[in-house]
Formats: sequence, C-alpha cells, structure tokens
Amino acid sequence: MDTWTTSHDRAVAQRHAEGWMFLIEAARDIRTTGAVAPSSTALAHALTEPVRARAGRPLSVLEAGAGTGAVTRSLIGRLPSGSSLDVVEANPRFAARLDRLAAAHPRPAGHTGPDTRQIRVHARRVEDLDPGRRYDVIVSGLPFANFTPRQVETIMGRYLELLRPGGTLTYFSYLGTRQARTLLASRARTLRHRAVEEVLAGYRRRCATGCRTVWANLPPARVWQLERPTTAASGPARPGAGAEAEAEAGSGADR
Repeated sequence: MDTWTTSHDRAVAQRHAEGWMFLIEAARDIRTTGAVAPSSTALAHALTEPVRARAGRPLSVLEAGAGTGAVTRSLIGRLPSGSSLDVVEANPRFAARLDRLAAAHPRPAGHTGPDTRQIRVHARRVEDLDPGRRYDVIVSGLPFANFTPRQVETIMGRYLELLRPGGTLTYFSYLGTRQARTLLASRARTLRHRAVEEVLAGYRRRCATGCRTVWANLPPARVWQLERPTTAASGPARPGAGAEAEAEAGSGADR
C-alpha cells in the first residue's frame, strides 16, 4: 500500500469519527453545538483565506468555536513559522480532542528547522478569554443563530476588541435556515433569530469587506469577512463595503 493511499484512508476514517462525534454532541445539546456535521474542506478553506493572504510573516490567530478541529487543521497547515494560534472551545469533549490535535500538529510544509509556532487550546467561552494579546485574524465557528441578540452583541464586540486595527474576522452562516425556522419555529424564536440577524447586519454594514458562498458544505454556507477599522471612526472598512456585501448576499441566511 502506498503512502498516499494510507494517508487518504486515515483522513477518511478521521472525517467519519468527527461526523459521529458531532452527531453525538448535537444530540446532547444542538443549541451549543450548532451543527450536525463538521465544516467541510471547502468551508475551512474559505474561512482561513485571510491567513493565506497574510502569508510570509508570523501571525497571531484566534479560532473560536472550533468543534472537532476541521478548521483548526486547516489553520495549522497554513500558519507561518513563528505564529501563534489560540483555539477556544467551550465543549469539554471537543476541547479534549483539540488538545490532542494541537499536540500532534505537523510542521509547516517545506519547513525543516525547529517548529516555532505556538498552539494553545482554551476550554472556555470566547467572552471569558483574556489572552493578553491582539490578533491579526479571528475565525469564528460559533452558532450565532442559537444565541440571544445580547450574547451576539457581546461576542462581536469582544472580537473587535481582540482584533488589531486592520485585522480580519471571518464567520459563516448556513443558507436556507431562516425560511425553515420561519415555518417550524415558535413566534418567539423567530423574533429572536430576526433580532440576531439585525445585530450581525449592523456589524456587516460598518465593517464588511466581502462574502462568498460555499456550496460544498452540509448545509451550504455563506462566509463573511469583516475588518476592524484602522482609525477610531466606526464607518465601513472601505466605502460601500457593507452595502455591496449585503447586496451580494441577497436573501438572509441564519446559521
């Protein structure tokens, strides 16, 4: 058996194990898990694009709501030497799995010297994180649609506090779930989802630099990029960015 076949089989087995773990955790509490399947390779690629765009220098990166590590592996594979990655996950079973992933992370591609990257897993909520640093990139996998508007406001405000000026936040929302919830959810829950979307839309109007749709995911998702302004002004990162992104998004989508 050749090396490629062995690696491919190992990757398939890993994805199956993660899929089962997600289903088990979703059965425990779908509100905090927020999904029934790990993020796909395509979604992980879109979420980590800002890291690739800054390749060539050490980066400080935060991932919040990492789950079983589908996006974490993508981040680790793209981190330049000398970078740091803080991984935050409130679910203790997911956090234990992430600890093992961090301990076994491979060297950067083509790197033969000592691995100077720092990868730390924090078993807590991102609101409680006090890392003593700011980040170039924040990748969020948190299920915003499952939170209250006040919680979303707190989390988004914390993200912008933790970002360096000019830093990038990426997050995603699932497509088509708003319509399903309108049909199936109670009126109170529907109103809460709408209020959460209004909070997120406000941040997008001020800070969005673009979005893209990822169809190769279960379910398909939309990835947003927001940028912390480099000045104290609260306007968009570039003129019209928020409006253009909202127009591209078309009908709303909640995670």
